[in-house]
Amino acid sequence: MTSAIVRSLVPARLDRLPWAPFHTRLVIALGVAWTLDGLEITIAGSIGAFLQRQDTLGLTSAEVGLSATVYLIGQVVGALFFGWLSDRMGRRKLFILTLGVYLIASGLTAFSWDLPSYLVLRFVAGTGIGGEYAAVNSAIDEMIPSKYRGRVDLAVNGTYWLGALLGTSVAFVLLRDGGPLDPDWAWRLGFLVGPAIGVLIWGLRRHLPESPRWLLTHGRQQEAERTVTAIEAEIEREGRLELEPVPPDQAIEVVPERRLPMSVVARTLFRTYPRRSFLSATLMICQSFLYNAIFFTYALVLTHFYDIPAGRVPTYLFAFTLGNFLGPLTLGRLFDTVGRKEMIAGTYIASGSLLAISGWLFHQGLLTALTQTVLWSVIFFIASAAASSAYLTVSEIFPIEMRAQAISLFFALGQVVGSLGPVVFGALIGDAASPDSTGLFVGYLFAAGLMIFAGVVEIFFGVRAERVALEQIAEPLSAARARARRAEGD
Repeated sequence: MTSAIVRSLVPARLDRLPWAPFHTRLVIALGVAWTLDGLEITIAGSIGAFLQRQDTLGLTSAEVGLSATVYLIGQVVGALFFGWLSDRMGRRKLFILTLGVYLIASGLTAFSWDLPSYLVLRFVAGTGIGGEYAAVNSAIDEMIPSKYRGRVDLAVNGTYWLGALLGTSVAFVLLRDGGPLDPDWAWRLGFLVGPAIGVLIWGLRRHLPESPRWLLTHGRQQEAERTVTAIEAEIEREGRLELEPVPPDQAIEVVPERRLPMSVVARTLFRTYPRRSFLSATLMICQSFLYNAIFFTYALVLTHFYDIPAGRVPTYLFAFTLGNFLGPLTLGRLFDTVGRKEMIAGTYIASGSLLAISGWLFHQGLLTALTQTVLWSVIFFIASAAASSAYLTVSEIFPIEMRAQAISLFFALGQVVGSLGPVVFGALIGDAASPDSTGLFVGYLFAAGLMIFAGVVEIFFGVRAERVALEQIAEPLSAARARARRAEGD
């Protein structure tokens, strides 16, 4: 443990940087985590029918559903374990390690020979993706200049739907009826698409630096200074500009500590920042329940209530997914300009209100498959920005020393509670012979109420974090120790 007070301009130097190719490479290399998750879930959902064929793995419907649950459990376990490691070992080691875990496990899934092997590999692949979220979001927040942080976070988190779009396209090419490949080859090739993308990104990640903020707060000040100097030199060279020096009064003082006890993490979350913890849990749980409820039962609504053939469902899903992808990209800039509280509360409340209206129209029988899809695309254009803002909130309102653990904890909480959504909505829909529109309408109202409630919580407990340095949003624990040391000296 380093006991001396360290004074540094590292955070201020990072925040004053203009956008440069370095930041673009960083976003591309790290943002692929969400794309891979969207790709994995979409492909896994699409191959369910193939895996039940006797000329493939011959699984039952229950076993296909179990594999999805196992993948989600893997994400929760991976987020908690690798998030803890990320705060201890650094962002760079973990976003390389977790990508490797995913690449190996997902690639080997293509060679599964029975149910147990398939489940084990799906679980391990899930741990890799879950671990990605904590390490990647931490690194992006800590290295992106504060004036761009909101829009970048939303765009990165929104790329989940880029993966879903890619997964839908892959499913259409490989898994459609009468496709060019033998079924047992088709589903296996589907699981190799994600690792192929990951291998292409691997080289970019290997050349990314460690987060200088993490280095500084973990007793590696000289390495942090060298890393920032190298980033500045690269930006000056590529942009043919000269950066202005940072005034000395913007320096931060810290007393670094290499290992943060879990007791300190718990005390910080629930005693120092109880309002922020409640806000984070609310935003994550409500958006997760909504998305899991709607997304995983989307096909059932189209087939049971609108008599859409199963083979045509991907066409409607494509429009729905496109709306989700475009929402964060289009609205993201407003989270940095209009403000966090206004946009987070606004997107949650607006999407919840529109869902309630569309639910009433559905219950009254006033919608067709086309108009239902158009409405859902509009609703989730907004809701996708809201969901992405939940991850943005959690990743920026807690101290740096425990940022990855905070992300992993609230992500896991949202996944666990959100996983109830498909179960609840599936039961409300009923069977194909006699689907229940009244029960589903009640479910829509409940999900809408959750989103509106989360928006109200944001109004009262939200944090104004737009264009503000991370150290000003939540004082680093190492800075608090330095301040206490100064006070004792006085």
